[in-house]
Amino acid sequence: MNPRTALTATALAALTTVLVLTIRYDGYFADPGGLFRWYAACWVLFVGALLALRRVPSSHVVPLLVAGAIAVTVTGLVAPPRTSTDSYRYAWDGRVQSAGVSPYDHAPQDPELDRLRDSWLFPTGAACTGPDRARIPSTGSVPHCTRLNRPAVHTIYPPVAEAYFLTVDQLSPEGARHKPLQIGSGLISLGVTGAVVLVLRRRGTDLRRAAYWAWCPVVPIEAVNNAHVDVLGALLAVIGLGLVAVLPDRREAGGLVLGAAVATKLMPAVVLPGALSGVRRVRDAAAVLLPAAGFTALAYLPYVLLSDGSVFGYLGGYVEEEGYDDAAEGPRYALLRLVLPDSWALPVVLVVMAGASLYVMRRGDPHRPWSGALLVTGWAFALLTPGYSWYALLLVALVALDGRWEWLGVALAGPAVYVFGQVFDHRQPTAAIAYGLAVLLVLGATAVRRRHETGTRRPEDVSVLASGPGSPRSARFTNRPR
Repeated sequence: MNPRTALTATALAALTTVLVLTIRYDGYFADPGGLFRWYAACWVLFVGALLALRRVPSSHVVPLLVAGAIAVTVTGLVAPPRTSTDSYRYAWDGRVQSAGVSPYDHAPQDPELDRLRDSWLFPTGAACTGPDRARIPSTGSVPHCTRLNRPAVHTIYPPVAEAYFLTVDQLSPEGARHKPLQIGSGLISLGVTGAVVLVLRRRGTDLRRAAYWAWCPVVPIEAVNNAHVDVLGALLAVIGLGLVAVLPDRREAGGLVLGAAVATKLMPAVVLPGALSGVRRVRDAAAVLLPAAGFTALAYLPYVLLSDGSVFGYLGGYVEEEGYDDAAEGPRYALLRLVLPDSWALPVVLVVMAGASLYVMRRGDPHRPWSGALLVTGWAFALLTPGYSWYALLLVALVALDGRWEWLGVALAGPAVYVFGQVFDHRQPTAAIAYGLAVLLVLGATAVRRRHETGTRRPEDVSVLASGPGSPRSARFTNRPR
């Protein structure tokens, strides 16, 4: 075996080993500092594997990439969800729909759904101990609880996500518990790897970039172990942006898929300005936006017809709870709050994001819509400073498409706030430090990259535009590491 290939394989083996130990370590409540040290070790090994991959012969890249993607993904299956209870709500929403009930009509603790409860999602008695159990009203002296978070409120998830939960429930064998959702998310995460590789190959770009997603610790921890549905939104966003780039005269196809992404988790809406990169005509913008809006509306329509309550569920309460409309509490707007009054944070974010979106739409490269999407998404994260690590799945997928590795620092800031912030029992200072360092990394790497640029386009983009992705000239850049 080639020594450089062997070195990369060794780094991957070390990464997967430490990921297994990290995911099996149940320290989120008992030892968050120790758990974050495991996280940090995973990220160090991840960076080492990426650096080793840069020197691997081109013929060995795809086998290593695929083997590493499978190995890293499987590590997420070695334990039940460790740091989030969201997947339990997914399982419940799927079960409720299978029983012919709209998930938007009842909160989990409502007595109308007693018949659907089991001892896994709704323990009783001694099983109700532990910080991840929420008490629910009951009669008698025996305590009743649930693994679901926020059991007193209606679901928040959009219709494509709900359709996915129903599908998983329908395909799951009796008593399978959390595993079907983890396996489903693992398959979707491998699908993201495949979609990124296809887009990169079509563009004649270095396939090594796909490792930014395939080997990133966020993927097995949040997409697989915690089974967050955000991974489905990331897959649809990658496919949608890829279609916009590959089929510029048929943008409607990309718009439809991007609408499906928005109807999965709402957050992928931030990639829409990227999909409009360089658009000069209103009809070209409409070709993306109208199908996206139409698909989202049509996806909600069946639930509107079948539901007695609002299909937006707890969305308004969640926005208020998370501090998006009031920056006085929590980690939200941590960097802006260092220099601005709390009441200014939201207006400033809206103005900056509007400016970034307009810049991308006017100056962005229509052949690389993911580049503008990464810019808008990255700065949205930097300004909002979210405290949940799984939000970064979309950002990591965009990094894999675009290759600007420095934005991975923002993806690492989320776990720092979510896990390490518990050590101090106050996440705002942790958010300011973590996201502040991430922004400095982005600014520093951008300055260095611009200083070394020899033209206005990346070499591979010039070759592709001039000669096409299948030309000998473009092939010179296909396997060059970045």
